[in-house]
Amino acid sequence: MIFFRSCAILTLRLEVQKTENGVFHLYRIFIVEDDGVIAGAVERHLESWGYQVARARKFDAVLEEFTEFDPQLVLLDISLPFFNGYHWCREIRKTSKVPILFLTSAADNVNLVMAMQMGGDDLLAKPFDLQVLSAKVQAMLRRAYDFAAAPAALLACGGAVLNVSNGTLSVRDRRVELTKNEGKLLQLLLEKKGQVVSRDAMMTALWESDSFVDENTLSVNVNRLRRKLEAAGLPEFIRTKKGAGYLVEDETV
Repeated sequence: MIFFRSCAILTLRLEVQKTENGVFHLYRIFIVEDDGVIAGAVERHLESWGYQVARARKFDAVLEEFTEFDPQLVLLDISLPFFNGYHWCREIRKTSKVPILFLTSAADNVNLVMAMQMGGDDLLAKPFDLQVLSAKVQAMLRRAYDFAAAPAALLACGGAVLNVSNGTLSVRDRRVELTKNEGKLLQLLLEKKGQVVSRDAMMTALWESDSFVDENTLSVNVNRLRRKLEAAGLPEFIRTKKGAGYLVEDETV
């Protein structure tokens, strides 16, 4: 059992197993806890379960950090510097329906009722076992989100990670901005990695957003995407198969 003397807001991110086409589903979880020992213990435990944890640093600007991180789950301490957890729960509820789990050592009926009235979804009394915390986190995520339609999807190959939801590319911790067309082309190639994608299939993917795409427009977009990948340290990431189309090699083969 671990006794937490104060409660915290936590935001975490759950990483589900990779699917056959290389897609990862991520859930973000954010920690607002002023006790570094407590925050560290919970952070390490949740990371061991596959979550990526972000911790609040500015306790007078929790809402700002919450908005920037855009979490799928919040663990909220009641006793915090500047403003208590009830205050931040009210502020979060003005813009988000994200699940909020209160952690508190004062788990009497008054605090339970107050937590629910302020917009909280559940409350966990201290002291508690970290395994119990994990179980509650998993249960709340299952209730709140459809696992078949996760909030963010990543396609990964050879050091490149494409965030399908916002069209951004990360290469070994370096962020690469892509245009909408470049993102669509790279998404198609990563979804079909190890397979040759024809130019016709790629133009069809672009037609979904543009009124007309010709052979020259496709070539311009592919060449521009290649230059960005090369500048990020991935030369020859997209290979040309003469007369057939383009290919991203499957690194698992």
